[in-house]
Amino acid sequence: MDISTLNILLLILAGLFAGFINTLAGSGSLITLPMLMFLGLSPHQANATNRIAIFIQNIVAVRNFRKLKTLDYKSNLYLILPALVGSVAGALFSINISEQALNYFIGGLLFVMFFVILFKPTEWVKEQAGQIEGRPAFWQLVIFFFIGFYGGFIQAGVGFFLLAGLVLGVGYNLIQANAVKVLIVLCYTAVALVVFIWSGQINYLYGFILSAGNASGAYIASRYAKQIGVKPIRYILLGAVMLAAMKVLGIFDLLF
Repeated sequence: MDISTLNILLLILAGLFAGFINTLAGSGSLITLPMLMFLGLSPHQANATNRIAIFIQNIVAVRNFRKLKTLDYKSNLYLILPALVGSVAGALFSINISEQALNYFIGGLLFVMFFVILFKPTEWVKEQAGQIEGRPAFWQLVIFFFIGFYGGFIQAGVGFFLLAGLVLGVGYNLIQANAVKVLIVLCYTAVALVVFIWSGQINYLYGFILSAGNASGAYIASRYAKQIGVKPIRYILLGAVMLAAMKVLGIFDLLF
């Protein structure tokens, strides 16, 4: 498949920004998903193709956490398994709903996530970190099944739900939660990716170009995060998410 130089540049820039903000704050898929649609992929193709970058980015993240010795695979298996089952169900649901319904869902999600980012609910989660005892195991299974379902279905913004589930539902502190979060995302993305590969909806060329930008953005953020800080990134993300939501839902075209 041919691809223009402009499309390559836009994919790399979107990947850079997504990898950067994922390292600093999260929600990078709120940028990459609408960008893939802007470049001509259908909602189904964009949703599937985005998983390649997510998978590769989290391989790197898990490797880093393992080096820091802040991640234990075995002790978190009971959280991973329901997320895996949920991700398969979510991915199957995603590939079988209509393109129009998926398009409206993505557009609506972008608007919702704009206000999630605007009002910073993660600040409340941080205040509760380490203060709440773990919930009964049954409810942990239920919580992580539905988080896995959401991640398999759409992915964008799942980092917040995982962080909330790990801190408020399990009782982890933020350091533990961040490490386990990337492990769960890596595991369920691997399974969901199989479903999307089987569906034939992945554009591999776009996916690997996006992945290169994603990995580069994560590397830059890990080197220069302290100098840049989270606040300016948050304002840029708010603007980008609102414009993307208006574009996906056709509001932008009506106004301009």
